[in-house]
Amino acid sequence: MLLCFAVYKCAVSPTGDRLYITSYYKNKLLTLARDGTLLATYSDPALEWPHGLHVTPAGQVLVCGHRPHTVLQVGWKGESKLATLATKKEGVMWPLSVCYSSTTSSIIVGLDWDNNILVFRVE
Repeated sequence: MLLCFAVYKCAVSPTGDRLYITSYYKNKLLTLARDGTLLATYSDPALEWPHGLHVTPAGQVLVCGHRPHTVLQVGWKGESKLATLATKKEGVMWPLSVCYSSTTSSIIVGLDWDNNILVFRVE
């Protein structure tokens, strides 16, 4: 299967059965099965220029929209947004990376704007 988009970031589900791929130029998150079958395509204005991508140990998919300054949680099927976790209002400016730390129960966001990171505690 040949996909006609550029892969920007990828992450694998904890069970290894799904591959999540962001396409920076197409503003999409794709979900593939282990064999490469396309399972879902997600696009949203809040996902423009997707940069950071992370799958938590619990299978939660986190992705950054670089231009709209957002951090989103997308469903594990890759079909819908579950939540907007952070925006410009919370200090997110040009997010480049996102990661969840189970040790500190925190979402860590790396910013391009001022070379800083933001740490959001989650319950």
